[in-house]
Amino acid sequence: MKITALFATCVLLPFLAAGAVAQEPLPEGNPQAGGSAQVQQYSYAIGIDIGSNFRESDTPLHLESLLAGLQDALQGAKPQYDEQTLAAAIGHLQQHMQEKARARQRSLGMGNRKAGEAFLAKNLQQEGVKATPSGLQYKVVESGDGATPGPADVVSCHYRGTLIDGTEFDSSYARKMPAEFPVNRVISGWTEALQMMRVGDKWQLFIPADLAYGDDPPGPPIQPGSVLLFDIELLDIVSQ
Repeated sequence: MKITALFATCVLLPFLAAGAVAQEPLPEGNPQAGGSAQVQQYSYAIGIDIGSNFRESDTPLHLESLLAGLQDALQGAKPQYDEQTLAAAIGHLQQHMQEKARARQRSLGMGNRKAGEAFLAKNLQQEGVKATPSGLQYKVVESGDGATPGPADVVSCHYRGTLIDGTEFDSSYARKMPAEFPVNRVISGWTEALQMMRVGDKWQLFIPADLAYGDDPPGPPIQPGSVLLFDIELLDIVSQ
């Protein structure tokens, strides 16, 4: 892998996508020849963005070598290292960054699990809240008198999902359209709860991390180890 690819992927693409680079055409010939104020400003802005990205990722850098590589590339000079050495160095950097990212995720997950356990322990003391042997907590808000779905049934539901701090991450109510899905194709906490509900029921679900996404969430704002809360309304069994 070339340094250019890593540079563009990790640093330049987010910057360019944000529209931060000025619209003035690049000067021809020597890339250092452009002396207009606008060229100087966007050149400095790119440098700030690069530095900020690496600082935020806590990536160890040798500044003189970084500048030397940038200068050699801009001037078309022969690299100081062969392609194999450079590729190995980039591979080492990627591995280092991946390991740090995994460590951050583990630490974040541990903190969220601790907060989630405390929340669930307190929540179980609330009136009307019940727990199943798996650890799923639920509260019946309204009772229906329809059928109960099985694991292979397709159901229609309205729902709203939040984190324990109240942050909403999904809502069929907001979309004004119920969701349809097989009972056995959703997170474990939902699969379990739906098979206890009747059509017409409205429940509140309090789902431990291991019955939700565990340490592998789909993305922000759901973090590793997150307890998820749902208001769920079972509207219909679409197919059995």
